[in-house]
Amino acid sequence: MINHKNPFTVGQTVPPERFVGRKYEINSTFAQIANGGHVAIWGGSGMGKSSLLEVLKSPEVWQKRGFDPSQVVIVYFRCLSIEPFLPSKFWREILNLLAEKFQQNDSFYSEIKAKPEVNKDDFRQALRQIGEQNKHLVLLVDDYHVVMHPNSQYKAENIEEFLGECRSLVHYSEESKYLSMIVTSLRRLNDIGPTLTPGKSPWYNHYLFIPLKPFTEQEVVNVLSGLPMTPELRDGIRQIADSNPTLLQNAGFILYNKLQSQEPRDVETFTKDFLATTENFFQDIWQLSNAEEQAILMLIALSSLKGRLPRTKKRYDLGNIEIIFSQKEQELNDLEERGIIISNKTEDKTIYSFASSLMEWWVIQEIKNSDDEKLKNREKTFLNLMNHRQLERVKNVIRVLWKNREDVTSVVEWISELVL
Repeated sequence: MINHKNPFTVGQTVPPERFVGRKYEINSTFAQIANGGHVAIWGGSGMGKSSLLEVLKSPEVWQKRGFDPSQVVIVYFRCLSIEPFLPSKFWREILNLLAEKFQQNDSFYSEIKAKPEVNKDDFRQALRQIGEQNKHLVLLVDDYHVVMHPNSQYKAENIEEFLGECRSLVHYSEESKYLSMIVTSLRRLNDIGPTLTPGKSPWYNHYLFIPLKPFTEQEVVNVLSGLPMTPELRDGIRQIADSNPTLLQNAGFILYNKLQSQEPRDVETFTKDFLATTENFFQDIWQLSNAEEQAILMLIALSSLKGRLPRTKKRYDLGNIEIIFSQKEQELNDLEERGIIISNKTEDKTIYSFASSLMEWWVIQEIKNSDDEKLKNREKTFLNLMNHRQLERVKNVIRVLWKNREDVTSVVEWISELVL
């Protein structure tokens, strides 16, 4: 008998009691906290960064690992809540959260609230008070990549100053022993932050970097356990969601509701429903990729499309794309770590494909619905990847695709061909 409450989570963090996997990442984070250290967790869209922080907020999780929750002050803050981002707003919000946490009547916090503007020095005073109470502050900062984005009031020099302040707090201040800072970001901090300056220490070298990668096979099984489904539907879910935690939660949510309402659970109806609820997810992945990454994704999609357009094989010549891929291993590795693509190594080459067949289909639609002007705008990016002769081949293939739009199957046929 199925419970009436859907056990899958969509649009919000997964509660700690239903959190799956990430044991190494959680244990490593607790080890850092125990030593007064700091952690930078990074991963692509849907990898469960916010859900992991939710686990770290749970007193029960602390107790299970032998920690006394009463000895720590845990504050969670999301940088996306500040628009536009400013350091003064950041420190203000953190101090307000501390005041609300356990010291609302303290004169220091009353004084802070009365100040028109606060800074890192006020935060240091708060840390000092926490230390005087023999406590330790665990500061969970979600979406820390926002800190790296300049705005009209927050220039490149302000970014460097703010990051320098954070490093000073955890490295050089007397109060650093009372603080552990756990941050999450979409990419590695050293890849998105200010470049290093000779004579200065790296602004990020106080963090233990922990990547959140796609789920393992066993973790995927654990997420979907208890849901009856045909082998074809199970294969369809893997083609669509692969090992992305958020996509798997969406898949489970849809299947559970279908079981409750006794609706059909075949691959076709599931694919339609899944795309309707997650199309924005694939769009976000595309928009959060830089121009070079988008070009690489287009090449991967075009490489695998040839077999789907039998009438155009003679005109479908991309050239030796493997050479381009061999020169962009770092970028491809980054896309793989973010769970967007997967690699399969053979004796003589590495073959890249999309982790989610829906993401592949989405990229093909992006190419199919473009035009000459958009293609021209991408020429400079493509020329960073290939020579002029290869570029002409790619452009010709894209135009072949435009002329044969009707040959590109619908998303339902696309998935069904892969599964059946």
